[in-house]
Amino acid sequence: MMTLEEKLRTFADVDLGRPLSTMTTYRIGGIAKYTIYPRDTLGLSECLRMLEDEKVPYKVLGKGSNLLCSDDPYDGVIVKLDRYFIDTYFEGDRVIAEAGASLITLSYDCMKRRLSGLEFASGIPGTVGGAVFMNAGAYKSSMSEVVEQVLVLRDGSFDWLQKEECGFSYRHSVFQSHPDWLIVGVRMRLTPDDPEKIRSLIEERRERRMATQPLDYPTCGSVFRNPEGGFAWKYIDELGYRGKTVGGARVSEKHSNFIVNADHASAKDVMTLIEAINHDMMEKKGFTLKLEMERFNWPNKK
Repeated sequence: MMTLEEKLRTFADVDLGRPLSTMTTYRIGGIAKYTIYPRDTLGLSECLRMLEDEKVPYKVLGKGSNLLCSDDPYDGVIVKLDRYFIDTYFEGDRVIAEAGASLITLSYDCMKRRLSGLEFASGIPGTVGGAVFMNAGAYKSSMSEVVEQVLVLRDGSFDWLQKEECGFSYRHSVFQSHPDWLIVGVRMRLTPDDPEKIRSLIEERRERRMATQPLDYPTCGSVFRNPEGGFAWKYIDELGYRGKTVGGARVSEKHSNFIVNADHASAKDVMTLIEAINHDMMEKKGFTLKLEMERFNWPNKK
């Protein structure tokens, strides 16, 4: 009888014992038992079918740019699409992108093709699929503004969901409530525009990120969502947390809604800071901040 590893290798490249810290922008996380790279849509469908049949837990992971993995080992399978599912196709002012395609690369390709709408994404180090999952955004724009349809693998079938079926809201989509629905591709509609105008806006925002974000340290981007009518960083500043450190984790002096991995931080270091901020937030402000990042492989996850 074939082992699970042998079955997976029929349809995917397989890594054994790869640390999650090598698959996330935070550079934090325990060791995953298996990491697989399905080679095509048939392989993807078959890998998920066998994992579900054998009741093996799995997690689909893009670039891990919005993720805090625990320090514990993960006794399951990490599914990665950023090796083979990376193609993009242009049809006039529409673009179809596979889920593993780089969001940054796509935003620059769109600029070269005189298409505007993804300038906000030119500094988001994630995949197209991950961006749709989180309804990623910046500069008051988000994926929901350009997405027309999302190709999803669910219950063994590939289905195109209309934008209205995706449940988009601030940093949210229906896919967060259905982890068994796997985003395979996205159809987006953009706006023709002057490429120099697009380039200028991308460059302006790059300079703004360089000036305001701690890009010299591993991070997961913004830790907290902005509460309605306010900014998370401002409330954190008012509590005096800018520059506060726990172990190797530190609230950034440059932008206090970033907790940076300053010196081999553990996931526990980061969570200790998060919990301290929200404890004091409730004590002094009467509310807590919601996480923007996703937690993975944590016991009793809240």
